Amino acid sequence: MLAEERHRKIMELLRKDRAVKVAALTELFGVSTETVRRDLDYLEREGCLKKVYGGAVLDQVDTSEPKFQEREDWYEEEKSELAQTACRFLKEKDSVALDSGTTNLKVARALKKNFENLTVLTNSIPVMNELMEKPSFNVIFTGGVLDHGEKAVVGENCLRHLKQYRVNYYFMTPSGISLHSGFTSYGFGEVEVQRAMMDIAGSTIALCNSSCFDKVCLMKICDLIRAEAVIADSELPQEVQERYETEGINLILPEK
Repeated sequence: MLAEERHRKIMELLRKDRAVKVAALTELFGVSTETVRRDLDYLEREGCLKKVYGGAVLDQVDTSEPKFQEREDWYEEEKSELAQTACRFLKEKDSVALDSGTTNLKVARALKKNFENLTVLTNSIPVMNELMEKPSFNVIFTGGVLDHGEKAVVGENCLRHLKQYRVNYYFMTPSGISLHSGFTSYGFGEVEVQRAMMDIAGSTIALCNSSCFDKVCLMKICDLIRAEAVIADSELPQEVQERYETEGINLILPEK
């Protein structure tokens, strides 16, 4: 059986059963374990599946996200690393858009410490409140409809407001990043805001803690190619880093 035929059959089995085992594929195809593993390596590089111990699975779509207040204390050290790394992209008098992800609250705190003169555009109430303490910053808060769970504003008025501006950078905080599915998140309102912020930014930088990698959420924000760089934390496994870099993703890690 040709490799292409094996690849097609593996994907048929995955779509049917959601998972495949190396041992079962070896027996089915009458090939060596090494051959099957090479097949799975190839399909993973293509973003078709995710390898796990003893086999592979399809990307599982995560459909529900805890509220902002629950997520705020998750991965604190990793988010702080992302925020400090993000500061390396900016210089005084730059402009930056921050969406309502919890990582951007860490970014706001890092900006206060590292800069004196920035323009910050945001739809996040916690980010706005944080930056109120920095009077030398020019803070622009969008109008819109309040999303209580996310402590942010969304909706048509928010999108119209965003379209009036142009910023140097947008720090995007997706909930998932996948070679196959791109950047993904949960709520329709926030995804619309993220897309609008991308449209008004000279450069989009994605901030993804290590738990976001190979994770697929309900709604696609955009393809990976839309981001100039992806900032990751120091907990990202070497194997994952190499896999994404092999596919041309510009991964930025904390300075050691």
